[in-house]
Amino acid sequence: MGQQSNKNLKRRRRKQYLRRKKAAASTPTASVAKKATTEKPVAKKAPAKKAAKKAPAKKAAAKKVAKKAATKKTAAKKVAKKAAKKTEE
Repeated sequence: MGQQSNKNLKRRRRKQYLRRKKAAASTPTASVAKKATTEKPVAKKAPAKKAAKKAPAKKAAAKKVAKKAATKKTAAKKVAKKAAKKTEE
């Protein structure tokens, strides 16, 4: 019984929400205010995305260089260890 009553509550809430939304959309001042507020954040977000794209590219290149250097170091260490073992024998 609990699940069914929850469903009914959700349906009622959804209907009330849709009524409020429809009433807000029917008023001309509300729709004008919505348009004005939606345009401004979009304009602000676009430049931020461009700036964000540049930074990771530099970081990615730096990571690749660091990774290559690290692999060279480990390879050199392995060779040095093998040489040390051979000289000990």
